[in-house]
Amino acid sequence: MITPAHFTALFDPRAVVVAGASTHPGKFGFVALHNILTCGYSGDVYATNRERAEVLGLQTLADLTELPDGAVDLVFVCTPASTNPELLRQAAAKGIKAAFIASAGYGESGDEGKQLQEELVELANELNILIVGPNGQGLVSTPSQLCAQIVAPYPPAGRIGIASQSGNFVSSFMNLSRQSGVGVSRAISVGNAAQVGVIDMLEFYADDPETAVGLVYLEGVANGREFANRLEAVCKRMPVVIVKGGASGSGAKAAASHTGSLATDDRVFDGMCRQVGAARAASIAEAFDIAAAFATLPRPAGPRLAIVTTVGGWGVLAADATASSSLELVDLPDDLRTTLDGLLPPRWSRNNPIDLAGGETKDTVPAVLDAVVGHPEIDATLVLGMGIQSNQGRLEREGPFYPDHGLERIVAFHDRQDSRYVDVALAASEASVKPVLIASELAIADPSNAAVAAVRAADRYCFPSAERAVRALHFMNEREQWLDSLTNESAQQI
Repeated sequence: MITPAHFTALFDPRAVVVAGASTHPGKFGFVALHNILTCGYSGDVYATNRERAEVLGLQTLADLTELPDGAVDLVFVCTPASTNPELLRQAAAKGIKAAFIASAGYGESGDEGKQLQEELVELANELNILIVGPNGQGLVSTPSQLCAQIVAPYPPAGRIGIASQSGNFVSSFMNLSRQSGVGVSRAISVGNAAQVGVIDMLEFYADDPETAVGLVYLEGVANGREFANRLEAVCKRMPVVIVKGGASGSGAKAAASHTGSLATDDRVFDGMCRQVGAARAASIAEAFDIAAAFATLPRPAGPRLAIVTTVGGWGVLAADATASSSLELVDLPDDLRTTLDGLLPPRWSRNNPIDLAGGETKDTVPAVLDAVVGHPEIDATLVLGMGIQSNQGRLEREGPFYPDHGLERIVAFHDRQDSRYVDVALAASEASVKPVLIASELAIADPSNAAVAAVRAADRYCFPSAERAVRALHFMNEREQWLDSLTNESAQQI
């Protein structure tokens, strides 16, 4: 029977052994060992190699029988499928509780492979070992600084827990984590999900103090009703964001050959997500946006959104995005409009979106943000235009006249101002316990921009566009509405 102790052995092992370590830098057994040794894991690391070759300065063992008894919790398996049953027996004899199996040649490869996979699961159950895979990419656990996988990257530490039926999308999510600075707690590719799958990982994440949100890529589920019931139980404890492949006929066919998954009817799946409280994203980028919002922002108390922008056009598109969401572009309360009249030039929009109309200064921006974010009739604020000054500063810094003509001083001023504006916005968010979203294409175009860097330094997410920020906040608001509906149902039953 799989217990929480098995998942502890998987994600926070006292020691790890790579079975099938190789001296060839292109082999899985080399890469897996390299990544474990490189990324800071502090537990003991062992490796096996039939020739007892030295790999990356580590003297390998011939097989698992040479391990100290009871010393190792996790084996990362890079050996051929035909040898793995005996390897599991050796692992169990040494007290190993978890095995990640990168080996292919199982359920994804036809009837013979499916038989091998079934036999492997039967053996693992008999031996009381948790197996993940086979045909998996690996796992990451930043609390243990463990990078046990056959590819890059290794993400910064954070609160997003990733579980995927495709290893490549684990990498995609973690690449976005590295780019944005919004970190990951755990990440795992379940491969063929022979014994345990994505839902098992989500159940572990929901009780994991290191994880605040689950981020999932799915291609199909074997038992839709059971999956829905278990997912709903998870969503009551933790937000879950899902991207599903195999939505089209050709995608479903590709999914079957990829991980052996049985794709579900897409419309049924979409309805199931809404019913059980999961956020279904349309793309990998959108899924990460939503997960980053859940991981870094306070929960919105309601749908009322204010948009603060330094340029009118950005506000127009943000308003358009709001119109097709669950959010409300709130009419400015009279007292807030009066306050802003005293801070901004007469040409400001006097409406929501709040177009500052060139009235942004070192004094007005903090005052405007404090007034807007802190107002009791506003639940969330979207801020557009951060980074414009330091973007000009970058051009001046790169030009032929720098640092003369006063450019060094003004460039430094631009950077300080943009950093300060971000600090003020996020301080207002913290003081009010309301979400403040900062959006700029500079998050992608120039991640070193002072405003973007300041957002990252505060462990927040700089959304690449206003539309993407609105979409993420929409899903946060949808979750709050779903949780409220559960509370209302419970009250009616009393």
